[in-house]
Amino acid sequence: MTEAEKKRIEQLCREHTALSAEDVASIHEVAVTLNTVADLMNADVFIDCKTHDKDVAIVVAQARPSSGKTLYQHSVVGEFAQRINEPAALRTLDVGMPTQDMLAKTQEDRDVRQNVSPIKNGQGDVVACLIAETDVTKAVQTKQHISVLSKTTEQLAETLMSMLSREQGIPYHVTDGIILFNQEGLCVFTNPVAQAIYKKLGYKNLLEDLHFSDLALENIFFEDILEQKQIVSPGINVAGLVLNVKYTPMYSSSNPLPTGVVMLMSDETAVTEKEKELILKSVALQEIHHRVKNNLQTIASLLRLQSRRINDATAQQAFNKSISRVLSIAATHEILAQNGMDDIDLLDMVKRILTSVTQHSLSANRDIRIRVVGDVIKTNSDIATSIGLVVNEIIQNCLKYAFEGREQGLITVEIRKGTTCSNISITDDGIGYDENKISSGNSLGSTIVQQLVTDKLGGTLHVDTSHKGTSVFFDFITNTMHCNTH
Repeated sequence: MTEAEKKRIEQLCREHTALSAEDVASIHEVAVTLNTVADLMNADVFIDCKTHDKDVAIVVAQARPSSGKTLYQHSVVGEFAQRINEPAALRTLDVGMPTQDMLAKTQEDRDVRQNVSPIKNGQGDVVACLIAETDVTKAVQTKQHISVLSKTTEQLAETLMSMLSREQGIPYHVTDGIILFNQEGLCVFTNPVAQAIYKKLGYKNLLEDLHFSDLALENIFFEDILEQKQIVSPGINVAGLVLNVKYTPMYSSSNPLPTGVVMLMSDETAVTEKEKELILKSVALQEIHHRVKNNLQTIASLLRLQSRRINDATAQQAFNKSISRVLSIAATHEILAQNGMDDIDLLDMVKRILTSVTQHSLSANRDIRIRVVGDVIKTNSDIATSIGLVVNEIIQNCLKYAFEGREQGLITVEIRKGTTCSNISITDDGIGYDENKISSGNSLGSTIVQQLVTDKLGGTLHVDTSHKGTSVFFDFITNTMHCNTH
């Protein structure tokens, strides 16, 4: 860090922050390593301080990697970072906790991912934050290796060793635990993250001077690391913790032989527990949907038994319609019970509903074929249930009115995906039917259809009928706007 850069930090802090001279001195201690950090991480690195505005920070220092792979055309020292653009930086300044792999937008309007660590003064108060930025297109790689050092340990070892005396040095601003061993396998350094991990494991004393064999978290030997150059052990389970551990030899520029070993570890326990929790919730949801489907099918069976005891044709027809409606809802829960996600393929659902209709609503002496074609559309269970009920009601009307006096016919259900709104058309080659029976709203079925399409699906219903057949068309929202395609 040059004298001019040092004065620039002092000037910006004096003009835009409430930091004391001692606080600025703490920032200087980190700033002197900034170029090294940028090279180690091969990333653009910054120091930001909070201003008098709680939602704004100011960039007081910047370093670019010597490789020249920078995301910036110009220096942004002296420019402001808004919370809306850089939530990670402001969050770390607020709570004093590291923030990892969060999306941000630079002062040059470019999308990046940020890893942020707090910079604290001698009293432990947060005075600034250290930010490393990578291109957002590298998210897949960086998500698996957030640590500064995990990719370049061999090259960094000598630099790390030279900075161990700095309490504000690089090892204190990474989110992985770091342990350094000398040639004899004795621990010579641990950073706070490593100390915290071993404290969870029950180690009560300091780790320094302990041998590698007393600190290794698996059946691995010091000599193996020196011979194999690098050993990575993901997902080690020990004392209830899930740890990712990496061992790498350290080298110095003056010695071709290893001078020791660096051990990096990250605590993935919280992430693993969250993943398990999500899996358990998914399994529980699948079981709930399975039970709901079974209960609905039981209700349909009870209604069917009851209908067989009734001689009145009108009442029996009402029972059959209710059975069909219950089974159409059950089809949605059947799909949810299978995939465990609130993500339903409408084509699959409609086919299942029509299979049920064919089995329970068509008499054996009628040759009415139902064909389903169209696009694959994924939607949530609420929309799918409404669509299932609408399709069921329209198909029931077709079977009741379209083929009077006929034993043969074809019904085609076509599903088409749109940008904002998608649509479903149901066409038959029947004799046509009284449009008032569909649109007047005098029957329960037509009322259900009209209300579901309008209120639940945000679409419109259209009926076109003649002596050559009938086509019923309705659309539904696949985006946030209401449909008005006709």
